[in-house]
Amino acid sequence: MPEFLPADRPRETIIKVTNVTTDPAYGYSSPQEIPVEVLLENGVICLDKPAGPTSHEVSTWVRKILDVDKAGHSGTLDPGVTGVLPIGIGNATKVMQALLPAGKEYVGIMQLHRPVEEYKIQDVFKEFTGKIYQRPPLKSSVKRVLRVREIYYNRILQIKGQLVLFRVGCQAGTYIRKLCFDIGEALGVGADMRELRRTRVGKFSEDEHLCTLYDLKDAYHFWREDGDESDIRRYVLPVEFALRHLPEVMIRDSAVDAICHGADLAASGVVSLSSGIKPKDLVAIKSLKGEAVALGRAVVDSEKMASMNSGIVVNNERVIMERGRYPSMWKRREKETT
Repeated sequence: MPEFLPADRPRETIIKVTNVTTDPAYGYSSPQEIPVEVLLENGVICLDKPAGPTSHEVSTWVRKILDVDKAGHSGTLDPGVTGVLPIGIGNATKVMQALLPAGKEYVGIMQLHRPVEEYKIQDVFKEFTGKIYQRPPLKSSVKRVLRVREIYYNRILQIKGQLVLFRVGCQAGTYIRKLCFDIGEALGVGADMRELRRTRVGKFSEDEHLCTLYDLKDAYHFWREDGDESDIRRYVLPVEFALRHLPEVMIRDSAVDAICHGADLAASGVVSLSSGIKPKDLVAIKSLKGEAVALGRAVVDSEKMASMNSGIVVNNERVIMERGRYPSMWKRREKETT
């Protein structure tokens, strides 16, 4: 069974308008052009959470290390769990909730309370894929009501005696400790989770840009004291990294500032878009340079959006880009028509 999260869904680019260019005088054409000061106002970090502290404590330490006003994480990890914890700083805290539909992956160790034949363990693991029912455990911060969660893949990596090493990809809000308990019940012997590490959150993974609190502190020191930007740029990423799993709608330079002021996106401002967009899907509105302008909800599907010449195609939900990065061309047009 392929190990795909929702973030891995392939999409094609639909070109709506050709021969449209972007003015290099505005915005940032590449991450390297973004000043470190701007990254610290609107950046994301793929943090390797250690065992012990809560996710909230780790976010607070990041805020203090980088001397920023705000820092917030996406998806709480229990104190004893380690691994990938995306953290937004400054204005990027607004977008961390957008990671919820991207899917998560964990590697864990489950201990069976009594020996079980390997083929039975394999069979039961296969049963715990797709949509499953879960009731949050007693020690949880949410109401203990039965709910449905989706397991995208659930694979055994190794079995040694009563210990089972496994990898699972799942929907946000899935309790892996409860999953181990339920598998143990299905096997008739009982089981509990011994260790757990999160290896992916959407496009964030252990293999790319992962850093520890110590790495982050050193990087900030090297930048502040020595002027060396290499490490701080490696670990503090542009906010666009947190939106790579979302379908995109690319817009003209002339539409950017209007969106920054809260306007909904009209069809005339769209240059290209991702395939597979459905009405009410969350989409990333981006400039032609790939900068995140806002998050919005699609009003129509991709095919309709590509064919429309007028009307609203995306409702603006959350502005990301600061005002003034692009000129207010819409205000000029308003003055010219009055």
